[in-house]
Amino acid sequence: MGLNSKMYGLLCVVLLSLLPSQNADAAAVISIDFGSEWMKIGIVSPGVPMEIVLNEESKRKTRTVVAFRDGVRTFGEDAVTVGVRFPKNTYKYLLELLGKSYDHPLVKAYRERYPYYDIEASDRGTPVFIHDENTKFTPEELVAQLLAKAKEFAEISHGQPITECVITVPGYFNQAERRALKDAAALAGLNVLQLINDYTAIGINYGIFRRKEINDTPWYTLFFDMGAVSTKAALVEYKTVKIKEKGYVETVPQLQVIGVGFDRTLGGFEMTLRLREHLIKAWEANGGGNVRASSRAMEKLLREAERLKIVLSANTEHYAQIENLKDDKDFKVLVTRAEFEELCSDLWARVSGVVQRAVAAASGSGGGAKLVLAGGAARTPAVHEALRKVVGHDAARSINADEAATMGAVYRAASLATGYKVAPLNVRDAVLLPIQVVFTRNIDGTDKLIKRTLFGPMNPYPQKKVITFNKHTDDFTFYVNYAELDHIPSTELNYIGTLNLSQVILTGVSEALSKHTGENIEHKGIKAHFNMDDSGILNLVNVEFVAEKTVTEEDEDKDSTLSKIGSTISKLFSSDSETPEKAEEKGDGKPKEPEKNETKANETTTDKQNTTDTETKPKPKVVVLKEPIKNEEQVLNLQPLTPEQFKTSKSKIKELNIIDKKRIERETALNNLEAFVVDAQMKVDMDEYAECGTEEQIEEIKKLCSEISEWLYEEGYEAETETYDAKLTLLKDKTNPIFYKHWEHRERPDAIAAIRSMLNSSQEFLKMAKNYTKEANSERDIFTDVEIGVLEKKIDETESWLNKSIEEQNQLKKNDDIKLTVDSIREKMSNLDREVKYLVNKMKIWRPKKPAKKESDNNKTENIIEPEINEVEQKEKMEDGKEKTENQDEKPEISSEQMEDTGGEKEEIPQLSDGTPEHSEL
Repeated sequence: MGLNSKMYGLLCVVLLSLLPSQNADAAAVISIDFGSEWMKIGIVSPGVPMEIVLNEESKRKTRTVVAFRDGVRTFGEDAVTVGVRFPKNTYKYLLELLGKSYDHPLVKAYRERYPYYDIEASDRGTPVFIHDENTKFTPEELVAQLLAKAKEFAEISHGQPITECVITVPGYFNQAERRALKDAAALAGLNVLQLINDYTAIGINYGIFRRKEINDTPWYTLFFDMGAVSTKAALVEYKTVKIKEKGYVETVPQLQVIGVGFDRTLGGFEMTLRLREHLIKAWEANGGGNVRASSRAMEKLLREAERLKIVLSANTEHYAQIENLKDDKDFKVLVTRAEFEELCSDLWARVSGVVQRAVAAASGSGGGAKLVLAGGAARTPAVHEALRKVVGHDAARSINADEAATMGAVYRAASLATGYKVAPLNVRDAVLLPIQVVFTRNIDGTDKLIKRTLFGPMNPYPQKKVITFNKHTDDFTFYVNYAELDHIPSTELNYIGTLNLSQVILTGVSEALSKHTGENIEHKGIKAHFNMDDSGILNLVNVEFVAEKTVTEEDEDKDSTLSKIGSTISKLFSSDSETPEKAEEKGDGKPKEPEKNETKANETTTDKQNTTDTETKPKPKVVVLKEPIKNEEQVLNLQPLTPEQFKTSKSKIKELNIIDKKRIERETALNNLEAFVVDAQMKVDMDEYAECGTEEQIEEIKKLCSEISEWLYEEGYEAETETYDAKLTLLKDKTNPIFYKHWEHRERPDAIAAIRSMLNSSQEFLKMAKNYTKEANSERDIFTDVEIGVLEKKIDETESWLNKSIEEQNQLKKNDDIKLTVDSIREKMSNLDREVKYLVNKMKIWRPKKPAKKESDNNKTENIIEPEINEVEQKEKMEDGKEKTENQDEKPEISSEQMEDTGGEKEEIPQLSDGTPEHSEL
């Protein structure tokens, strides 16, 4: 798996551990770094290292833009080109609309920025694009189409279906935004293994190349990522930890995010908008008129501002120029880097603020951290200067700023997918938006609001948490909300959306409590189990009532026999009553395990009880009882897609895919027909092709080509795919006989030269082989007379056939049927090659007969003769004497017998072949 480039030398070392598992079939998995402006796709498949997938233009990144025009759907740069002329039909910066309500501040800013879009509120309260009278698109549907295109790029690149992926998301995405992106991936036919925060993916990419540097002494890296629309900074800790996942304790390197800062509206696109505003003012100052009313002119200015921003990162000044900006007027103006930095002067202070918040979130940890840059907008010189002031040193550029997140995410995808073994790297992300549980409790006749933090700021995840309600005896409701957000800047609070996530209604509480009562039963309360998964999405796993029953050994002995009988009767008659053990199984199927995973309060109770137990006899035993509580979770913020809405969106995307497929098939059929017509016309005008057909055939082909060409230029461009295929088939039927004859005449001289060369070599080998028969050399009797005779006969027959066939072929015209075909020559060569190789292989494995033991002086000679041989050759040489006897007594025939020598080994005896390719190695 070695690569020539030194740049990837270290990558190869890492990838040697990325091998398909022997116990499962590994399928290719991809990562998608889905940004506001660009998306990059990484892939890993069995036997192929991690790499970036190229798009249709062989580029490593693709614009996240989709356009519709005249029934044609385009993506990437093609869509951007359409957007210059038809901005309303082109949809971009869609990530900013996912998981947001219609009245969200960012959605309002989006509508103001792109006034030509017709956007309204959907039934769910989310924005929806009105494309035309009959078509609407939700942000999830448009993002799904882009993700499906990324999936298609990977499938075309590696020739196998893709179903699993890891997608990067901004770390500040809330619960609704993350769920919306997963819905979009599901619409695209992708199973999301994980939504990974983009800075975490960058940290993985950085860490896998420095595994040897990670030890029990923690060290820190500060990643600064400025993208198109937002900026993030993450302080990451690297160290080795001991984990127990496979039944034993092992030491593995770990990446843990300990501090994060972000700014959702600070990015390269904000700089571009300010440059565009500068160009607009320059146009108006030169008397160009009002350009804001023209959406097409505004798009041209936006593209030029983006190009100008990139150029000014490396140059101190540059001209912005646009042909025919408006009313056939060209635009040209000189812009300096100083002017650009002055336009964005207020942004540079926000750059340092992001870094400062990341360091503050780490609560004093992270001393001596190294600053590493990522993201395309981080290349701006003013950003470098602002970072140098806040951290005190220059930022390192030791990673690929554009592709670091993609490569880190694909490494994570390989570790999560089935069938890959990846060098372990434990990943612990951090919660940015804390979550709490809110409920009411009756205290002294009044309801008091109680808040319990579930996941605090910078808490690591994935992680499971349990909230215990130990004072409720009737049905009740609790709420899941975002907790205190004091660590979030006030400017960012408005972008989070509603703080209420869901409400959970519990029923059947009193029935569960009454079902488990008694002197030796202690109620432990209602326990709600939550899980924040790898994607940062909070899930309510289950709610259950938990109690502990104390039983002694005497009680257990008394009940043992009766409990067994009762259990049997219960199974036979399906009784509604259940034993405490059965109730416990209903919880999770492991009666004794949950006792270890209880909260600290429960553990303290158990310890006290165990202390008392040691003083009394017989020794009591604590049995955990569990009873499921019926719960209904209602989402309070953005409503997810209902099954009906998901099905409708899926059908809409499927219909678009079918239209694209039919269009591509039709275009391909048209291109194939046009190309073949031009090729046929050109060839039949050449003498070497015309000689291979009759005059009538040539004229018929020329006439048919002319008719098809005229039909294509007049009305054929509107025809169906089947029509193109039918005409192409008709034309091929007419031209193939001529093209075939031409190919035969062209290839025949080389084929004849090849078979003559083989005949000469075979004759030379035959002369040599005759010296190794019993009559010629009794000590080296390798070949039998029968074998020599068969080869000699085959050589004579082949040579005779060749001379006769050449003579007959030379008497024919070029347009006559072929007598001596290339295939027939190949067949003769194959037969001759089989006979020669049979004898050559026999010569390789031949060994002289072993002398008697007393003649041990000759062993030296035998050792000199014998080369190193493999096991098959060793077995075959042991039966050499038997093989020669059989070959002399029997007719030449194909046989594969397994014979047994004194050692009990079985081996295949090579036999002489005359009519089948049994010995062929061609």
